[in-house]
Amino acid sequence: MKVRVETSSIVTYQCDLIAVNLFEGVKVPTGATKAVDKALGGYISKLIKNGEITGKKEEATLIDTQGKIPAKRVVVVGLGKKEELDLEGIRRVSASIIKTAKHVKAKKVASVVHGAGSGGVSPVEGAQALVEGALLAEYHFEGYAKVKEGDRFFRVEQFVILEIAPEKARQLKPGVEKGSIVSEAVNNARELVNAPANLVTPNYIARYSVAKAKEVGIHCKVLDAPQIKEKGMLSFYSVAKGSDEKEKMVILRWNGDKKSKEWLGLIGKGVTFDSGGISIKPSNKMWEMKTDMAGAAACLEAMIAIAKLKVKSNVLAVLPFAENMPDGRAQKPGDVIGSLSGKTIEIISTDAEGRMVLADAVTYAKQLGATKLVDVATLTGACTVALGDVASGIMGNDDYMIEAFKRAGEKTGERVWQLPLYEEYKEYSKSDVADIKNCTEMGKASASIGGLFVQLFVENTPWIHIDIAGTAYLDRERGYYLRGATGIPVRSLIEFISNV
Repeated sequence: MKVRVETSSIVTYQCDLIAVNLFEGVKVPTGATKAVDKALGGYISKLIKNGEITGKKEEATLIDTQGKIPAKRVVVVGLGKKEELDLEGIRRVSASIIKTAKHVKAKKVASVVHGAGSGGVSPVEGAQALVEGALLAEYHFEGYAKVKEGDRFFRVEQFVILEIAPEKARQLKPGVEKGSIVSEAVNNARELVNAPANLVTPNYIARYSVAKAKEVGIHCKVLDAPQIKEKGMLSFYSVAKGSDEKEKMVILRWNGDKKSKEWLGLIGKGVTFDSGGISIKPSNKMWEMKTDMAGAAACLEAMIAIAKLKVKSNVLAVLPFAENMPDGRAQKPGDVIGSLSGKTIEIISTDAEGRMVLADAVTYAKQLGATKLVDVATLTGACTVALGDVASGIMGNDDYMIEAFKRAGEKTGERVWQLPLYEEYKEYSKSDVADIKNCTEMGKASASIGGLFVQLFVENTPWIHIDIAGTAYLDRERGYYLRGATGIPVRSLIEFISNV
């Protein structure tokens, strides 16, 4: 879908669908809604008076213009209460517009920036949120079926943001551009996660990373299995050795602030399929384990976006990609293996593989010069039990980074909730034969235990851990997401990196 800003009156613009708005409780329309109402002979006012349009959040009322204005249809979207409108509200309103457009097969859609100047929302941020909501709602995974039917397969071709004042129209363009770049990154991550694991293999993602990095001027290096083993990444290597698909380590660098010696290390869990290994998972919904590389996909696409946005930060991404499969070479419960850090790990469950992959990746990121770390992983089912699919878990050893990421999540609508890393939890993972067990047998505080395992390898480096096990993939539609991959937390990472 192409997005652009045009200088025009909404009542004279020719398109398939135009979108105007109403705050809850407002009885007399104003602004663009007033202009359209007047052109339609007061029809919107009549519907407000009759209670058919209330302005409640995400309400969408479709009106046929009957040729009274060039646009074929008008949708009046509810903004909710004026004092409660925020950027996430604008995204959801924009999603309602796109869903309406798909339903009526509107190829060209025009809209004002809803709520701009209200509730502390600036026009630029409002325009960005509007674009994000539209592009995220318009996305769907095409898949591989020959027959493609239903609203979700219809493509809105153009989304035009209208502003009658030329100077104001120019001011909106930076927000539109950023919203487009950010949304593209999210949707690209969704595409990788939604795709089947027989196609998105470690080798495929390595080649994809090299090509994408070249497009935007990011330095990219890929380590193959012999190099990974030779460097001593035995924890990562041990996870991957049960699969015929050989592991890859992708390293990306964006040197956006050449005056600074600070480097943020982004580490993403990239298990392209997780069978559980010898500790094999139940067959029910095992197909969803193609999504176990969502953390690495998010980090990869965030890197591409910050390069396009020319963010003034130095960021190093270390992305380990592998399959966790059972065969005669696979690691076994009871094995003791080494790691790049020199620490030894007792394997209790081969299905606790994500933290082992992260262990070597965070150590390598530190060796490459990272001075602070963010890891993103679909790490624990326990985090899904605790927080559902509404918020990601966040843990860490640096309060400033935790609070900064929380703020980023609130702004982007990708919420996080802090879970503890209590010292007492370390007792759960003590091993009689190694430095640490890869998981506890007690099942207590499992989300925190996963974070504490990674912290052992982070040591004293400032660090936060984002567990997206519940939020990376939805089993039902919500807001601007269809069922499937969400791309969380691409937008939060970009916001965090841009402001830390």
